[in-house]
Amino acid sequence: MKALSAPLSFLLLALALLAPPALRAQPPAQAQAAPALSAAQEQRADKLAHGLRCLVCQNQTLAESNAPLALDMRKLIRGQLADGKTDAQIMQFFEERYGDFVRYDPPFKPITWLLWLGPFALLALGFLVLARTLKRRAGVRPPLTADERARAARFLDNGS
Repeated sequence: MKALSAPLSFLLLALALLAPPALRAQPPAQAQAAPALSAAQEQRADKLAHGLRCLVCQNQTLAESNAPLALDMRKLIRGQLADGKTDAQIMQFFEERYGDFVRYDPPFKPITWLLWLGPFALLALGFLVLARTLKRRAGVRPPLTADERARAARFLDNGS
């Protein structure tokens, strides 16, 4: 069996190498190149890419990200600019597709109030807790007893 498997392996390898290119596994087709834009459109594309969040990185704009999804989204922007869409239409397209989160500066509306007002609410809550704690500490303390006074006097006189 071993004597037959080595020649068979070589035969299969030779057939695979001699197979026509159409029968070999092909890499996936590359995405269509982004259309050429005018200088003004390039500026608009850059401005839009800086205003949209990379959904993979989330802390970077589309312009800063090297993620494949960000590259595809930049191509979508360029394609829509080439089709004559306005900046507002392009932003609306991305918002409809990915939600308000895709914008690097989400709009101020009821669904994003927590996002905009949350940090200020937490800061106010922190100040409230601090003020309450300081007020408790500054409360009236009972006077020292005679034993505590004698002990304090000994400590101040002797250091023990």
